[in-house]
Amino acid sequence: MLVEIKGKKNEEILITTSRMIAEVFEKRHADVLRDIENLGCSDKFRERNFAFSEYKVKGNNKTYHEYIITRDGFTLLVMGYTGEKAMLFKEKYIHAFNEMEKELKRLYEERKQWEIERAKGITIRHVLTDTIKMKVAESPHKKFAYPNYTKLIYKTLFGKGFKELQEELGIKAKESVRDYLTSEQLREVESLEMLISGLIGVGMGYDEIKDFISGRYVKQIAG
Repeated sequence: MLVEIKGKKNEEILITTSRMIAEVFEKRHADVLRDIENLGCSDKFRERNFAFSEYKVKGNNKTYHEYIITRDGFTLLVMGYTGEKAMLFKEKYIHAFNEMEKELKRLYEERKQWEIERAKGITIRHVLTDTIKMKVAESPHKKFAYPNYTKLIYKTLFGKGFKELQEELGIKAKESVRDYLTSEQLREVESLEMLISGLIGVGMGYDEIKDFISGRYVKQIAG
């Protein structure tokens, strides 16, 4: 892949590597490494845009080194590469950087929307738990009401129980399923939580709510 997205969540950047540049521009990797090391850029620019890295080749225990290169580092490095073929490769790289930049922006927007839905979800969960406290009759089973409704929601929306979702999504013991859902899935969970809160509020019990929700979603799927 000519260009990749790399880095921690919310700190990703677009990068390529000296090996990839050598392959695409049909140069020896050693020559590309030399070109990088001979660049007359400032130390600050070099630190920000050329990260020293190591790699191994399958079947060979020897360690080799390469550079992880940012878009700015790439631009400076290949500025001196000339010829018709070099120009075509530059255009190819520019297109790859632009496409991956679109993907990075999409990820940021999706993540922003996810954070909004996650925050909304906390408020809606409080509505549901408060409704259970106020409207569900006291009994030894009342403490299981919220987890039971949560299981019902997951089963209704995803066709799987909590443990199945944990295994499928690779969720660790103390992690929340919601952290692994998309913003759209979070909206669906929130919608069902609000519906359940309303049904509890008008006096419906768990079995009635389960039948109502199951019937509603079966009709939606059939439609």
